[in-house]
Amino acid sequence: MKITGKRYLDYSSFIKLKFGERVQKISLDTGFSCPNRDGSKGYGGCTYCNNNTFNPDYCEPQKSIKQQLEQGIEFFSKKKSYNKYLAYFQAYTNTYSDFESLKKLYEEALSVPKVVGLVIGTRPDCISKEIIDYLDELSKTYFISLEFGVESTNEQTLLSVNRCHTFEETKATFELCKNKGFHLGAHIILGLPEENEQDLLNHAIEISKLPINTLKLHHLQIVKNSVMAVQYNRNPKGFNLFSSENYIDFISEFITQLRPDIIIERFISEAPQELLIAPKWGGLKNFEIVDKIDKKLVEKDTWQGKYYKTELV
Repeated sequence: MKITGKRYLDYSSFIKLKFGERVQKISLDTGFSCPNRDGSKGYGGCTYCNNNTFNPDYCEPQKSIKQQLEQGIEFFSKKKSYNKYLAYFQAYTNTYSDFESLKKLYEEALSVPKVVGLVIGTRPDCISKEIIDYLDELSKTYFISLEFGVESTNEQTLLSVNRCHTFEETKATFELCKNKGFHLGAHIILGLPEENEQDLLNHAIEISKLPINTLKLHHLQIVKNSVMAVQYNRNPKGFNLFSSENYIDFISEFITQLRPDIIIERFISEAPQELLIAPKWGGLKNFEIVDKIDKKLVEKDTWQGKYYKTELV
């Protein structure tokens, strides 16, 4: 089988096809919490979590959504000329509030010039039919993407990292959201404690059964001010963290099991060096890792969906 270009569906190409040009996401912090932080389901949050690992400087909850977007647009316009932006509700759980408050925030974002859509990160247990129907209506005018933190398809793992929701709940939520006008995304962390290689490959099989458009992947990183940092300090041998070489090789196997029409939005996420405890990959940048993955796929003559098996009904 001869393949030209990428050996997987990449997000950048999808966006260019959708909008006819590059579009920049601007991260936002609404100041929301999570049900496993505020006591409604638990305390302490997910054991791996420190939201400061991905919040840029302009992204501060005491600023209005409009202010954050305007400052984000100013920041990115210094690097490159963009005509379109997506408002990315990223930190914590961005559907975890009452409907009217959420509606006000989303519409404030869409009122900012050059903002052409919303990307909303949330949890599978923090969505309602009212929000789903509202986002479906918005999607008739704007690009809307709803991303759920799945993190693992293994029930025991979800329990041990204090997610406070199950994979069964995840599947039920995606069922509610399918066949709507908005895009559906999922996020998975590869290498959570006590998951072996077969467990990780099984994530690709189980995720492929969900009605998702996009998938974000990254390897487990131990970051400061997380519960997992304490666990790692006490027992580092309890963690089987990826080296960069092993991760690149594993990803080349992982995507062979993945449904071929899923857009891969991200292979890698880089925690700030001042917060990262382990693993240390010698300063490799995200684009360098992706380039190595591309070369590994060519070397092994493999591609997304090579071994994907359609589930028989």
